[in-house]
Amino acid sequence: MDFPGPGATENLTTAAQWRELFSPFSHIVLVANSDEVNIKDLQAAYPDSALFIFFNRVHKILDQPFTGRALLVSRAQPNGANIVYRREVADVLRLFSPDRFLGIMNIRLAAAERLNACADYLGAPTGHLDLTGFCAELYPADKVPTSGFAMALWLVEQKLTAEVVLAGFSARRSEKWRVVAVHDWTFEQVFLRLFAKAGKLTMHGGLPPSSYARLASRFPELPPADISSTIAEVLSSRLSQTDAQVDKLISLTNVLRATDQFFRRLKPRFLKKKKP
Repeated sequence: MDFPGPGATENLTTAAQWRELFSPFSHIVLVANSDEVNIKDLQAAYPDSALFIFFNRVHKILDQPFTGRALLVSRAQPNGANIVYRREVADVLRLFSPDRFLGIMNIRLAAAERLNACADYLGAPTGHLDLTGFCAELYPADKVPTSGFAMALWLVEQKLTAEVVLAGFSARRSEKWRVVAVHDWTFEQVFLRLFAKAGKLTMHGGLPPSSYARLASRFPELPPADISSTIAEVLSSRLSQTDAQVDKLISLTNVLRATDQFFRRLKPRFLKKKKP
């Protein structure tokens, strides 16, 4: 079977064109920017007929050029894509093998987001997909969906023969990755796990066990839907309140953590024993 080659994303603009591009692959693996992703193990788990989709600032999870078939999703923002206005395009593109890199998929999910031209990506082949309002009917109105969530939902709705796989979609924050409060991470996790349980996509490594499943046996008089919605409401409320505060703390301690890491790197020199 012939697979799309380097530059295949150039000038693609319609859902039908993108569907045709994705159709030959056996697996479409969406790779989250997460500390939990082990690129070497992930690539080894899937055949050469798989396409790996990365998102935005991949230089935080890739430390050398990725050798598999790859595509980069670059999310539009009101000021343009973040890798463009941060001037990180060159740093990102060098981490893909030119002979297996299909190109960039520049997407937008809101009318206020501005798509970027090919020139903004230093001439890299670029296509566009306008998903304005795509998640509006189901996503919490006061939040905006992440690129990964939107792409997972969109790919499932295309009813491709390829197996859609999510890797690293845990929504866990770390010192490197912020879980910004503009997204509803709880809603996304619930939605994606339900998709996995319904067999519409696959979570790489499988679904984690749920202690909440035992609640149904404790409250047999309640329908499962009531239990599930109550869990979601409580968790969403608590996490939404804490996300903003934690992100503020992470931002406030950036300098302290950078200073600590600097002195930790110097520490061995200070402790090096002199020969008698």
